[in-house]
Amino acid sequence: MIKKILVFFVSVFFVSICTSSLSQAVDLKANEKAVSDEYKKLIPNDKIKSIEDLYKKWVEVQEGKSKVLILDIRTEAEFDSGHILGSNNIDSGHAYGIPEKITDPNTEIWVFCRTKNRSIYFVANLYKYGYTNVFLVEGGIKDWAEKGYSLVSKHLGEIKVVKYDKSLKENYMIRENK
Repeated sequence: MIKKILVFFVSVFFVSICTSSLSQAVDLKANEKAVSDEYKKLIPNDKIKSIEDLYKKWVEVQEGKSKVLILDIRTEAEFDSGHILGSNNIDSGHAYGIPEKITDPNTEIWVFCRTKNRSIYFVANLYKYGYTNVFLVEGGIKDWAEKGYSLVSKHLGEIKVVKYDKSLKENYMIRENK
C-alpha cells in the first residue's frame, strides 16, 4: 500500500513538472510578444513606414535628392544573397555599434530586415540611445521582393524575385557548405 501511495505521489510530481514546463513555453512566447509590443511603442507612429514609402525614399536617394541612410539589418549572408541597391548593412544584433558610426542623433535612418521583427528591436534601441529620426519599415525585404522591386546580389548582379517562398525546401544529393 505504501508503495502504491509513493508511486502515486511520484507520478503526480512528474506530471506537475511536465505541465509546468509546457505552460512556461507558452508564457515565454506570449512574453516575447509583449516585449516586442512594448518596444514598438517606443517608435513614434509617424516613423513606421511601408515598403512603398521606402521605395519612394530610395528613388530620392538614387536621384541624389536625399542623403537618407537605408539600413538593412539582416545577416551578412542574407544581405549578400540579395539586397536593395545602395543600402548599408549591419547585423541586427549590433545596434550597439551605431553610435560610433552615426554620431548625429538627427540623421534620417530607414531600417528594415526580412519582415519587421528584428527591426522593431533595433529601431527601438536607437530611440533609447537618443536618435530622433529613425524609421521602421514594415514588411522588409520580403515585401520589397514581392512588389517586384529589384535587388542586387554580389554573386548575380541585379535580380528580381519571381516568387518569395520561405518554406521552399530542396533535396540535395551533395551539399558540403551548410
